[in-house]
Amino acid sequence: MTVMSTRAKLGVVVASAVLLGAVAAGYAATAAQAPPTPPPASGEQAVTLAPGPRLLAITDRHVSTVAATDPAGPRTVAGLECLRVYAAAGTGVCLKPETAWSYQVVVLDATLRQTRAVSVPGLPNRARVSASGRMVSWTTFVGGDSYTSSGFSTRTGILDTRTGTTVASLEEFAITRNGRSYRNADVNYWGVTFTADDNSFYATMATGGRRYLVRGDLAARTVETLKENVECPSLSPDGTRLAFKEAVDADPTKGWRLSVLDLSSMRVTATAEVRSVDDQAAWLDDGKLAYALRRDDGEPDVWSVPADGSGTPALVIPGAESPSPLT
Repeated sequence: MTVMSTRAKLGVVVASAVLLGAVAAGYAATAAQAPPTPPPASGEQAVTLAPGPRLLAITDRHVSTVAATDPAGPRTVAGLECLRVYAAAGTGVCLKPETAWSYQVVVLDATLRQTRAVSVPGLPNRARVSASGRMVSWTTFVGGDSYTSSGFSTRTGILDTRTGTTVASLEEFAITRNGRSYRNADVNYWGVTFTADDNSFYATMATGGRRYLVRGDLAARTVETLKENVECPSLSPDGTRLAFKEAVDADPTKGWRLSVLDLSSMRVTATAEVRSVDDQAAWLDDGKLAYALRRDDGEPDVWSVPADGSGTPALVIPGAESPSPLT
C-alpha cells in the first residue's frame, strides 16, 4: 500500500471536511423543517416522473414538481421523503432515510412506485439517472476509512436497472492516471454522469490531495484521468460538454466556480454565477444549467444560468434543491 505524504493527507482531509460540512449543513437545515407532507388527497394532482414540461426537485425533504414554464408557481409535493432525487425517461432515483441512522437508494417508476432498493452507508450526497433511464448512480459520505484523519470519505455506486447488476463502489475499478496504471488506498469517487451508451460515464476521482475528472467504462471496470480540478461533472444533453464545479485556485476551501468543459477542446468556460456552487448542476436544456444555493438561513433555492458564460443567474424554484428536468 502506498504511504501518503503529510501534505497529501492534509489535502484529502481538507477536501473531505469541506464537502462533508456542506452536506451536514444542508442535512441539519432540512431535518429541522416541517413534518412530512402527506400524499395528495383523492382527486388532487399526483407527482409523476413521466417525461413532460416540468421540473423535479426536493421541497422540504419531499419529491415535488413544478411547471417548467412557471417554476415559481404552484408546486405539487408527494409524500415520498428524499434527500436527493433525479429522474430521466420515467425512471427516478431517491436517496431516502431507511431508519433514523441509515439510508437507501430507491429506484422509482413514473408513478413513484419503488421498484428496487439498495441500503447504502453514510450520508446521501449525489444521485443521477442516465438519459435512457437504465443506469442509476449515487454518492454518500462515510466514516471510518483509516487513511483520513477526519474519518470521512465517499462511496459511489452504480445500478443497472435492466439487469440488476450493482457496483457497490467504484473503488474496485482499475485506474489509469496520466497514462499509467495507478493504485492507492486513498482513492475516492463522487458525482457520476452517464453518456448515451449507458456504459461510459464521467466522475470525480480524488487521490493524493488532487481531484481529477475521470472517464469510466462499466463493462471493462476501468477509469482513466482526463483533467485535474473538475468536480461533480454533468454531461450536456448533446454529449459535448460537462458542467462542473471548479475549486477556486484549485483549493476547495476557497469555494467553487460553476464552469463548463468543452470535451473536444478541453477548454473551460466559467459561467456568470460567481457565488460558490457546491452542487452537481443539471442541464435544463443544451444551453442552461440548474443548481442549488443555500441562503444565509440554510434554506435552499434552485437557480439557473446560461452555460456559455453569458447572462446572469436567475432564481428558478424558491425553497427547493436537487433539480432535474423531466425528460
